[in-house]
Amino acid sequence: MRENSMVPFRLMSLLTVSLLLVLTGCSKSPEGKPAQTPAAESAETEHADADSAGEEAEVGAPLKMDAAALKAAGIELQAIQTTALSEELRAPGEVVDDAYGTSLITPRIEALVVRRHAKLGDEVRAGVPLVTLASVEVSDAQAELRIAEQEWRRVSALGREAVAGRRINEAKIAVDRARAKAQAYGLPGSASGGVNGQFTLTAPHAGRITEDEFVVGERIEPGKPLFRLVDESRVWVDAKLPSGTVSRVVPGSQATIVFAGERLNGTVQRSAHRTSDTTRNAVVRIEVPNQGDRLHGGDFVDVFFESASGRVSTTTLSVPNDALVQFQGDTVVFRRNAEGALEPVPVRIGEVIGDRTVIREGLKPGDVVAVQGAFAIKSQMLKSQLGEEE
Repeated sequence: MRENSMVPFRLMSLLTVSLLLVLTGCSKSPEGKPAQTPAAESAETEHADADSAGEEAEVGAPLKMDAAALKAAGIELQAIQTTALSEELRAPGEVVDDAYGTSLITPRIEALVVRRHAKLGDEVRAGVPLVTLASVEVSDAQAELRIAEQEWRRVSALGREAVAGRRINEAKIAVDRARAKAQAYGLPGSASGGVNGQFTLTAPHAGRITEDEFVVGERIEPGKPLFRLVDESRVWVDAKLPSGTVSRVVPGSQATIVFAGERLNGTVQRSAHRTSDTTRNAVVRIEVPNQGDRLHGGDFVDVFFESASGRVSTTTLSVPNDALVQFQGDTVVFRRNAEGALEPVPVRIGEVIGDRTVIREGLKPGDVVAVQGAFAIKSQMLKSQLGEEE
């Protein structure tokens, strides 16, 4: 009997709880929205604040820097204007010695180094002694030449009345052979001097000694270079261009060589008729007058060619290539605003012509932009957004 009385009580309790749950789920705020707990309201507020901060960071807050700070960071500002640009091709290049003005000073016979007359880095004139060598074979050649010349002088003085014609011919052949042998060893064609086997190698032309690979007392094999003599008044620059653009460079046209901030003029000599299997580039050779001895073999330079198409625009707005950076997904230029602060301005770019890029949209003539130091500005803005700015 007691158990039966408990059943209605339990049913009533369950119905009461269910009714409370339904009423709680259906309750709404005065604006008609479902009611939220204080914790849920706080989470929603924080989420909205984060979205707002993200949108603000995307824009990029302007950066204020005084003249001293700009100079210290290497930032240069410049007002841009429309300029006339001729189409140029830019290529990396390497300075090489002019092979037509380069000589290797080598002995033609095995010899011993006796004396050095010049050293590495010397600038010498044509005919200046460079090194003295000694050789047993040269001594024999000197002796043969002296004997042959003495005999030739003797029979020539006696004449055909006293000496048979055959003997005169033999003497002439002997002296010619001795001279040829001496000249083959790098000796003068006369028996001047002694017969000690010493001989001197001289500079065949004016130039600078750029290699010097021997010591006094060393035995030198035939053909081993002792000196490399280079006429540095002209140098070659080998520029590498994609094979598809080489045809736009005409032999005889002008090229500009940029090295250490200096611009030098050169003339295109020829373009290679073979493309590299590995880089797919072709080499274009430029001859450059080396005034002031600025360029040396092995230097890396930038080369600008004027394209054969010769397209020119007189109303083009452009900026230096270094003024453009990628910032938060956009290509931007940092422009000074009315308050004097630098702000990122998204731009639509056009062709790259030499060291400048055409701007299609985003800037107007007279805008003051950072033409150098754009990466420094970008770094400062990113630090500011991360709260790292001091």
